[in-house]
Amino acid sequence: MSGAPPRQRSWLEVRWRQFRNAPRPVVRAVASSLVVAVVLGAAYLAYDVALSHGASLPGGDLRVGAAALYVVAVLVAGSLITWLIVPLPRGSGTHATRTPWSAALGLFAAIPIAYLVLVVAIQVLKPLLV
Repeated sequence: MSGAPPRQRSWLEVRWRQFRNAPRPVVRAVASSLVVAVVLGAAYLAYDVALSHGASLPGGDLRVGAAALYVVAVLVAGSLITWLIVPLPRGSGTHATRTPWSAALGLFAAIPIAYLVLVVAIQVLKPLLV
């Protein structure tokens, strides 16, 4: 067993390889939460911009409530969709099993995505539209 030891990869090389080879359940959880967050974030941004332009909407200014509803909806939808599309490995059987762990994966993926999409909508896109 003689030979050169394997080359040490840099931190960036290791992270890039992990990013390119992410497990499918994680990709599905992130993608489902991202799609829901972008759609609901666009709706929240439209509401926020309409209020900023002086639109008189029914109920008045409910931005805080709308933001809270956005976060809850992204978390619930991300968990539910991930639960639906990420079954446990089947092994030798044909029956796909879903457990609360799939929903937990979706929840933990949805938390940062909901925050990041809302920050981009409010801090980056809103100033461009107002």
